[in-house]
Amino acid sequence: MSQPERFEILVLGSGMGGKLLAWHMARSGRRTAVVERQWIGGSCPNVACLPSKNEIWSAKVAHLVHRAAEFGTKADAVAANMARVRKRKRDMVDGQIAAHLQNYQTSGAELIMGTGRFAAPKTVGVRLNDGGTRVLAGDQVFLNVGTHAAIPSVPGLDAARPLTHIGALELDYVPPHLVVLGGGYSGLEFAQAYRRFGSNVTVIESGPQLMGREDFDVSHEIRRILDDEGIQVLVGAELLQASGRSGEKVSLVVRTTSGDKSIECSDILVAVGRIPNTAGIGLEEAGVELDGRGYVRVNERLETSASKVWAIGECAGSPQFTHVSANDFQIIRDNLAGGNRSTRDRLVPYCMFTDPPLAHVGLSEREAERQSVITRVARLPTSAVLRAQATGEKQGLMKAIVGESDDRILGFTMIGAGAGEVMAAVQTAMLADLPYLRLRDAILAHPTMTEGLGLLFSNVPPRSAQQVTRTSALLTA
Repeated sequence: MSQPERFEILVLGSGMGGKLLAWHMARSGRRTAVVERQWIGGSCPNVACLPSKNEIWSAKVAHLVHRAAEFGTKADAVAANMARVRKRKRDMVDGQIAAHLQNYQTSGAELIMGTGRFAAPKTVGVRLNDGGTRVLAGDQVFLNVGTHAAIPSVPGLDAARPLTHIGALELDYVPPHLVVLGGGYSGLEFAQAYRRFGSNVTVIESGPQLMGREDFDVSHEIRRILDDEGIQVLVGAELLQASGRSGEKVSLVVRTTSGDKSIECSDILVAVGRIPNTAGIGLEEAGVELDGRGYVRVNERLETSASKVWAIGECAGSPQFTHVSANDFQIIRDNLAGGNRSTRDRLVPYCMFTDPPLAHVGLSEREAERQSVITRVARLPTSAVLRAQATGEKQGLMKAIVGESDDRILGFTMIGAGAGEVMAAVQTAMLADLPYLRLRDAILAHPTMTEGLGLLFSNVPPRSAQQVTRTSALLTA
């Protein structure tokens, strides 16, 4: 092995947390290198968050034009031009890449395009994409290698060359019949988008409901919305066999609650989960331990089992959201500067960008029951919000989980227009430990979707008589 080049900071992977750390350290005067195998800036600006939302928005426009008559507008026949949809997405991605390259240039961090593998502790051999090799050593090393889509071990499925989210974003045609394997967040976003582009769509979910982590009433509402758009949903269904080739013709055998069923489709999209990119990169040579699922084992400060090696984002088992990876960076940055931050008790929000979107933060009703937390639950149909009545975006619901004894907001879920922005208002109140009464009685601008929070929190049931008696006894003791 040749003599390694020495860097103060060495980052494997250029996803959100890794690139923020690299730019910060380089601007602080530390000699910094980032090794990236393929996507400049990581998956989010290239093949995940931003590109998918770009195409989902194109699908929303198509859907609105189809509904133009409802709003008093005459429109001619509508047809999706997927080549143009893809170009719009690619143009955005190109702009993102250019902005990232500018940040590398201005920060002074060196971006090295190639495949890295540990040859020794804190020492990485890199096979460069344009040929040749380099050996890099870091005083401090940060793993930000991400995850990739899982393909289930179903006979014939791998040979059928199914789409993942990456391929689905590159289609230049509308699949006549798209089968989506997986009823989670990403799968449902693509299912609705391609239905709106003009595909027949079938969703196959092995669990008893869509979005298995959500409360049943939330899952039921999303399914009702998808049903109304003509998407066929099979839950409690297991794919037994596949044959053919995605993009041409695929035959599937699916076991359902009513017996085995054959499905003929043109394309299949797999969206059943993620696998960490930790295999084959020499982590055993680096002294970095993995957990039983293949994720890097870290403590609450994101430190690995190897001295001066940290892990960031999805490969560290952090919740699989770009905004969490950014928070991982903040924790490491502040701790390196002498702080004492940790990943414990983070209030992590998330959104599913169907139309209407779903947004959630904090406890769900089911999670509260599992943790034996006594709560009060308030619900409100989105149709009760005056803004929704004005725009016609009346699908969905709001749901709040409130503590029985202290009036704190423990969780919030919304399906409806602007759900992510409404959730942010509730999350802010939760971070400030405000009682729900402060939102119930707040003056909220009219007519906005956030105004619905006043109605929602007016529906919080009173404390039980037993709890009121217990609280009074404590106050007079």
